[in-house]
Amino acid sequence: MKLKPWIERIWPPALTIGGLLAIWEFAVRAGHISERVLAAPTQIVASMVDTWPDLMTAASITTYEGVTGFSIAVIAGILIGIGLYVSKTMYRAFYPLLAAAQTIPLITVAPLFMIWFGFEPLGKIVIVAVFGVFPVAVQTARGLNAVPQFYEDVALTCGATRAWTLWHVKLRVAARQIFGGIRIAAAYVFGTAATAEYLGAMNGLGIWLQAAFNSFRTPLIFSATVVVIVETAILLGLISLVERVALGRESDEDLDQS
Repeated sequence: MKLKPWIERIWPPALTIGGLLAIWEFAVRAGHISERVLAAPTQIVASMVDTWPDLMTAASITTYEGVTGFSIAVIAGILIGIGLYVSKTMYRAFYPLLAAAQTIPLITVAPLFMIWFGFEPLGKIVIVAVFGVFPVAVQTARGLNAVPQFYEDVALTCGATRAWTLWHVKLRVAARQIFGGIRIAAAYVFGTAATAEYLGAMNGLGIWLQAAFNSFRTPLIFSATVVVIVETAILLGLISLVERVALGRESDEDLDQS
């Protein structure tokens, strides 16, 4: 395994992030800024170490809600996307509803979910699924529509049925675009779950943020932000790994060339 391409990918963002953190730390320390106004990176790390057990307890709940809702969104999104591709009637009937669901601010629907589901995690799971299904469904439908016709013609000529061709040929060719929709949905999973918790829950990173805000403990606010960023990065990394295993190294090479 060659290390040079891997190093070439890692060092630019690592250098940029390291430089920004160093500037941030210096600006806070040199400016004698109170940690209530803006916490330095070292103060954020110290707060995470001091509150680690409680932080991980809150994070585990948000992770459960986010991963469960995301899994539902992926499965439902692919099935809905196939339906939108297969049936023009279904496309006309449901696409406007899917698009409208993405324009509704979370803060306006969260109280309804609290009334319907209470403060339990189920309501947050549903919210994550609802807000995550649109990009997966749309990219699935677009990916299938973009598959060249000759793929289907060859499969049908060889005796395959249209259903077999759809599931074993067209979805395989459209997979990269479908994974693009999955990535878009994954980028907002944990942020959506935490926001829904902030508006009403018994535990989770949203409640952690609410408590930190009420007590003016800025480092704890940043610590929850760090957890959400790390969880999102891990999820995106897992999606890339699955894509690479399923589709091979070509997907990475395509990204490098684009």
